[in-house]
Amino acid sequence: MKLLAVLSALLLVAAPVAASAAPPVHGLAMHGELKYPAGFSHFDYVNPAAPVGGELRLAELGGFDSLNPFIVKGNAPSRVAMAFESLLIPSADEAFSEYGLIAESIEVPDDRSWVVFNLRSQARFHDGTPITADDVLFSYDILRTKGLPFYRAYYANVKTAEKLADRKVRFVFAPGENRELPLIIGQMPILSKKYWQTHAFDQTTLEAPLGSGPYRVESLEAGRYLVMTRVADYWGKDLPVNKGMHNFQRIRTDYYRDSTVALEAFKAGEYDFRLENESKKWATGYDFPAVVQGLVKVKKFPNERPTGMQGYAYNTRRPLFQDPRVRHALAYAFDFEWTNKNLFYGQYERTRSYFSNSDLASGGLPSPDELKLLDPLKGSIPAEVFTAEYTPPEVKGADGLRDNLRLAAGMLKDAGWTIRDGHLVNAAGQPFAFEILLDQPVWERISLPFAQNLERLGITATVRTVDTAQYKNRVDNFDFDMIVDVWGESLSPGNEQREFWGTATADMPGSRNAVGIKSKAIDSLIDQVVAAPDRQTLVTRVHALDRVLLWGHYVIPHWHIGYDRVAFWDKFGMPQVIPRQGFQLMAWWFDPEKAKSAAIQKKP
Repeated sequence: MKLLAVLSALLLVAAPVAASAAPPVHGLAMHGELKYPAGFSHFDYVNPAAPVGGELRLAELGGFDSLNPFIVKGNAPSRVAMAFESLLIPSADEAFSEYGLIAESIEVPDDRSWVVFNLRSQARFHDGTPITADDVLFSYDILRTKGLPFYRAYYANVKTAEKLADRKVRFVFAPGENRELPLIIGQMPILSKKYWQTHAFDQTTLEAPLGSGPYRVESLEAGRYLVMTRVADYWGKDLPVNKGMHNFQRIRTDYYRDSTVALEAFKAGEYDFRLENESKKWATGYDFPAVVQGLVKVKKFPNERPTGMQGYAYNTRRPLFQDPRVRHALAYAFDFEWTNKNLFYGQYERTRSYFSNSDLASGGLPSPDELKLLDPLKGSIPAEVFTAEYTPPEVKGADGLRDNLRLAAGMLKDAGWTIRDGHLVNAAGQPFAFEILLDQPVWERISLPFAQNLERLGITATVRTVDTAQYKNRVDNFDFDMIVDVWGESLSPGNEQREFWGTATADMPGSRNAVGIKSKAIDSLIDQVVAAPDRQTLVTRVHALDRVLLWGHYVIPHWHIGYDRVAFWDKFGMPQVIPRQGFQLMAWWFDPEKAKSAAIQKKP
């Protein structure tokens, strides 16, 4: 008995040691090998000798009333995230690989059942205090309990988190295949435990929280502008992942209420760089004198990013939109072909997948490997998944819209809706009426023709544009009928799909599951995506999920392009290499000679 007790004690002592028996590595790929070896000097898409200095002036629409980007409350500016660092940082020329930032090295076993992060001794917050394992564990706890809903979804499969030493922390994951979890934890912003012990984390604030990134807040006026300044003694400036990045001394972002006003401000030289997302402005708005003189450059930068899904999103929590036949019918009233020709100058392609512009997009009928996933779900997913390739309704020929509306009327009749006195009503005599909620006036020119087409079906669709704060509050609390929503996708989908479409987030205020999907079948497919052991398996499983989402008619798909439309005043240098994720603005730099020349030419 004594010998058995001694052996048991030895096993207990040895267990943690065995659990950490993995060699430290400098980075981690989701599938396959890393592009950059240990000891690499910089990413290929930067200029490591880029000069530092100058100002980058940007513009955004809307406003902000908080500098806390981690909670549901308030509306924080996107650029404030530059004040915070994560354990790892992704490269822009790989599908999904991350390299050490705050973490100097990573230890992870072949089955990825746990991960250890070894923190850099030089990692510091802006007040000079070191970043320790206590800060990492605090960040994990506070983000999971009081942060945005997606943190809870992201970290749902973390079983334990423990401090092994002052600069060593381990996360152990729940049983099950989930190769992405070490990378997901690596993306976690690391917050100062000391700072937040004297500040209310779950409240909005215009005091800049303590960070550790390459920039910090210099000045602001709520809702009007934000200035970020480069941290002179930034601890990570010489790391390989940062060489050639963060070259601007100051970054100023001005806020505009209207995109037309913002464009006019750009023409007047009030800011320097504009990522254009309106086809009309791209086609007609960039013929002003500065472009002709060469002072402003107008370029298309290609990318290989999945476009994700943008579309009119139904709130399926509303009884009106719980019948998929109704959701399908309304899609026939959206005339993409007319919209593209008359409003978009023919610039767009119709979106036919949640993962368009990539090998993750489904097409044709399910493959044998996909059927192995889909067959067990028969009866709980749309039958069309097995019999037809999804294509959004098209308007063909002069009478195409009339034909589409005739089909829609028949589908609505089958769903129990009939015309009475020119209005579509249900069996109880209640009219079919709903609101399309918008946050930008630019969407009105697209939504109003859609509403007119719906009116021909006897449906009253009211188009309403509200301010940014009201829009965010209503969407966060699912107080809408239909919105224009966007779900961005990566080349390596994973845990974020749970927040997009998972049952657990459907009733969680502030979650990205705006549609309100509650489907055990979709939950199962998401679990399969998360557990994909290799790239080919991931592609197959994403195809299956894509088909079920498409045939669920949760959105009326919009459109996409495979490049970024950019206009900028010619005062910058930029690397020649454009990575697959698209151009990297933070790898650009200010060129004083170009800026001086532009200023001279601009003078009357």
